[in-house]
Amino acid sequence: MGQFHATTIVAVRRSDGDVCIGGDGQVTMGETVVMKHTAKKVRKIYKNTVLSGFAGSVSDAFTLTERFEKKLEEHGGNLKRAAVALAQSWRSDQAIRNLEALMVAADQESLLVISGNGEVIEPDQNFVAIGSGGNYAYAAANALYNHTDMDAESIVREALQIASSICVYTNDHISVEKLDPADVAALTERSGGAEPAKITAATQPEATTGETPTDTGTALQAGTEGGNADE
Repeated sequence: MGQFHATTIVAVRRSDGDVCIGGDGQVTMGETVVMKHTAKKVRKIYKNTVLSGFAGSVSDAFTLTERFEKKLEEHGGNLKRAAVALAQSWRSDQAIRNLEALMVAADQESLLVISGNGEVIEPDQNFVAIGSGGNYAYAAANALYNHTDMDAESIVREALQIASSICVYTNDHISVEKLDPADVAALTERSGGAEPAKITAATQPEATTGETPTDTGTALQAGTEGGNADE
């Protein structure tokens, strides 16, 4: 039996805590069979202060998300530290080091792409798109972010709508999640107002022989390439 796959995710972070992530609802099996039109691929995690969304093999994406949530708990909700810790542990786990999935995670301070290969990517700009329709959604988000005053949710919805009109693996049943500043403020107050850590050379995981080091400064300008992770 073929694998189930998810499709397009878009995330945008404007100033003043305006952060939104969205995804379409289509799930396909293999290359042709549409198994579901109303799937929800975005959610809030860690006390509603982190947004996440996945594209790729559904089972692999759930595994990636579950492990990331555990790392968030271990690091007190610090997004960057949790992502780097996940990447470090991923490379040492031979059984699951090549999951066919990508995940976008965002909070008020950061926007990251985390792959099933143990890579962490921090885009240069405050928007990103992944999945089979990622190229189209990224181009739309780029234009809307840089040339309009639209808020984060409006950009996410419009970018996904445009992608759905072009990509056969993306539909127009769009789900979105937004960060609530009240949730973030409440968690910050409980944690004593700690500032998020910065990713530095000292905190980046070391690559094993023959592997590419974790990238935390490269903009993701397209959806996933190759394999089944982007369908």
